[in-house]
Amino acid sequence: YRRVAQEAKERSAPVTPSLTVSPSAEIGEGSSVTLSWSSDANPAANYTWFKNNQPLELMQGPQLHFGSILSSDSGQYYCLVQTELRTKSESIYVTVKYGPKQTSVLSSPSGQIVEGSSVTLSCSSDANPAAEYTWFKNNQPLLWGPSQRHTFPSVRPEDRGTYHCQAENKYGHLSSNSLFLDVQCELKI
Repeated sequence: YRRVAQEAKERSAPVTPSLTVSPSAEIGEGSSVTLSWSSDANPAANYTWFKNNQPLELMQGPQLHFGSILSSDSGQYYCLVQTELRTKSESIYVTVKYGPKQTSVLSSPSGQIVEGSSVTLSCSSDANPAAEYTWFKNNQPLLWGPSQRHTFPSVRPEDRGTYHCQAENKYGHLSSNSLFLDVQCELKI
């Protein structure tokens, strides 16, 4: 009786489960990533995976593998493990880093600009980590620093030209559309 009781105790007492992500360092878009449930659960377990509380159909077993992870794969992952004896669960948040996307430049105000007025150029991009920006006028780099915005407090005719920006982080770079800044001379009466 003692031996049977000991075997039953060993089967019903799994090691504390653990949900891990590999690699454990920063995850870049396009890399191979595996979420793993490690436990010595005995008897065999049934695994159900969720992302942001939605079940992931066709995902069974103790591992969830991404051959080439996308930025859209970022989110809260949850694994539900069921055996005859108990149910366990654990969650982990996965953040996927990626290069700039949808880089664009805008002028405020837009349209024709009168000499002497204030104008702000803004560059925006979807990137993780946040991008740094380089500005160009007529395809020549400007020494404005890595700022997302540049303001002309009093725009001059020589500021007229075609501007664009380039967003960059350690995962890549992307240039924006071009914007023509049309500076009209002030009428003097």
